[in-house]
Amino acid sequence: MPISVVIQTYNAQKYLQQVLNSVKGFDEVVLCDMESTDDTVSIAESAGCKVVTFPKGNYNICEPARDFAIHSATHEWVLVVDADEFVTPELKDYLYKYIEEPEHDALYVHRKNMFLGKWIKASYPDSQLRFMRQKKATWPPTIHSVPTIDGTVGQMPKDPKYALVHAGVTVKGQIQKMNDYTENDLVKRGQANASLMQMIFSPLWRFLKYYFFEGACLEGRAGFIKAAFSASGKFYYLAKVYERHVYSGAGGPSDPSLAPDATNDVGEE
Repeated sequence: MPISVVIQTYNAQKYLQQVLNSVKGFDEVVLCDMESTDDTVSIAESAGCKVVTFPKGNYNICEPARDFAIHSATHEWVLVVDADEFVTPELKDYLYKYIEEPEHDALYVHRKNMFLGKWIKASYPDSQLRFMRQKKATWPPTIHSVPTIDGTVGQMPKDPKYALVHAGVTVKGQIQKMNDYTENDLVKRGQANASLMQMIFSPLWRFLKYYFFEGACLEGRAGFIKAAFSASGKFYYLAKVYERHVYSGAGGPSDPSLAPDATNDVGEE
């Protein structure tokens, strides 16, 4: 039985050729592009991909395009791959063997996350629901959403040889992602306020948990930096919760117009 690979992109030229090289041998590669302005589309076309377009509009997340992307594939089974993830030969072989006698309608695929040139084992298996029958799947248009499967869901073996390899982000990219993710978490979680104790101890516990208990301490400086980012992300989220509380009129300035305009912050592009 055939398998389609689906890749959603926006200005994703950095790793795209390597990603496409890693998915050679699949029956179809569909690239769903959100109106890139770099060489993403030309790289995909040169590699023989089926290219479809999802209008970017005001979206700053990829999930709205993913439902369109998976249903643009020709074949029943689809593997969803990010534009900075590589498919190992072992993973490809496993999936083709699996669909000969499938037990489920979708599978969680595990992921090896790289950072500063190292595999950060503390974040493994980082399971992602990425392999599915397209007619059984619906992908909600919200950040970090998981596809809804009209059927049963299973797990890939946790052996790292079957995992997607995630190229990871730079330090600059990690900082930018923390800002984006905390903005979306602010809307998604709806937390009313954050206490001083929360702002002190929640990030501290996040660091200790990731660094010592989950084993990032074994990954040298890369592990320490990753743990520090994990703690910082928690602090930024709580700080934004408190900022929203201050300028909502609940215990803050009586005039909401005193709230700063985030678009005028120094360093904003």
